[in-house]
Amino acid sequence: MSKQFDVIVIGGGPGGYIGAIRAAQLGFNVACIDEWKNDKGGPAPGGTCTNVGCIPSKALLQSSEHFEHANKHFAEHGISTGKVTMDVAKMVGRKDAVVKQNNDGILYLFKKNKVSFFHGRGSFVKAVESGYEIKVAGVTEETLVGKQVIVATGSNARALPGVAFDEENILSNDGALRIGAVPKKLGVIGSGVIGLEMGSVWRRLGADVTVLEGLPTFLGAVDEQIAKEAKKAFDKQGLKIELGVKIGDIKTGKKGVSVAYTNAKGEAQALDVDKLIVSIGRVPNTIGLNAEGVGLQLDERGAIVVDGDCKTNLPGVWAVGDVVRGPMLAHKAEEEGVAVAERIAGQHGHVNFNTIPWVIYTSPEIAWVGRTEQQLKADGVKYKAGSFPFLANGRARALGDTTGMVKFLADAATDEILGVHIVGPMASELIAEAVVAMEFKASAEDIARICHAHPSLSEATKEAALAVDKRTLNF
Repeated sequence: MSKQFDVIVIGGGPGGYIGAIRAAQLGFNVACIDEWKNDKGGPAPGGTCTNVGCIPSKALLQSSEHFEHANKHFAEHGISTGKVTMDVAKMVGRKDAVVKQNNDGILYLFKKNKVSFFHGRGSFVKAVESGYEIKVAGVTEETLVGKQVIVATGSNARALPGVAFDEENILSNDGALRIGAVPKKLGVIGSGVIGLEMGSVWRRLGADVTVLEGLPTFLGAVDEQIAKEAKKAFDKQGLKIELGVKIGDIKTGKKGVSVAYTNAKGEAQALDVDKLIVSIGRVPNTIGLNAEGVGLQLDERGAIVVDGDCKTNLPGVWAVGDVVRGPMLAHKAEEEGVAVAERIAGQHGHVNFNTIPWVIYTSPEIAWVGRTEQQLKADGVKYKAGSFPFLANGRARALGDTTGMVKFLADAATDEILGVHIVGPMASELIAEAVVAMEFKASAEDIARICHAHPSLSEATKEAALAVDKRTLNF
């Protein structure tokens, strides 16, 4: 006999598990289905973010940053360490432990909030009178029936045409997180978030890293002034970034990977590396969902078609996160998961796409929210700009990291904040103030008049806000 639920969530990533928990908190009988496995075959909820994305990459970034500080910066503080070495196996083991803690934390939250968890692949079977029949293919096969279904199946790494991931030589984000020893030469195709973060990890540990980017500009989605500042920092670190390239044949052999390409001048080039990370974006994951079996509409990219409220073309079926339109960000998925659960309960769940922050966790960190200066120019919006360098910030000097700046963009007439862009230390944390301000329609003057602790990096945001009106408190 089928098990009956008010809400069934297919996928236990950020959108899925958060949506399931919120629905349970609102009084629904909820099931969440997730197929991720740990190395022992047990459940590992959390999706790409927890298992092979946000969480493990930050663990490796932290370890590699400690290593670089010990090698290059401790002496500035009077700390003598002698020769510093990296045990890659131990570093990866720590990363795995961090991942498991997050997996276990989600399972605990399911239990605490009375969410029924099913380990396996969930797929549609058919529409029934009481909702939808969902099959769970795991160690044992089960059939569930849900009045409402939330699809949160995430995304997969995009491969180059004709070049499959083998996760030994040609790596997706998954393989890039499991490299067992520091490669002498590492190639990265794509200078987006994953490419820059993984390239930074292995560059810090001693790899000779070359990043090949097809676009003629660096970080085209980032404010141009911020992107240029970040590029200067990466160049100084020794991260080689080539723009405007066209990738040709890629061949693997006993000695590694050979990449043929043409550079921005149209000249034929070859790059021989031990490992190659391909990070050219991600594609929505609807594999095995049996969308066609129930008539669930997909677009030309394979994403599930939804309206502004995350409703699909099927009554009672919703979709959130990477598998639908919008930025493929874990926190965007979480917001949609909560909003859908509240909409099912008859409430007015809300997601503001204009105040979703973006972060690249390199060093320097890059973070932004709202529109860039080039977008405002293209849209004909009259604006004011103000910026402030961390070089003039006392806390940044004490930290020994004065790279970068904070930049504010405000409406020329109303002073409403239209965008905030940061490159520098702790940008991922500093951007939250801008998100709150923009959510409440604050002006640049509002930030300028708020008392910020001294000394703190956040003083740079105050100074940038002051600079919008050509003012400063930094004497």
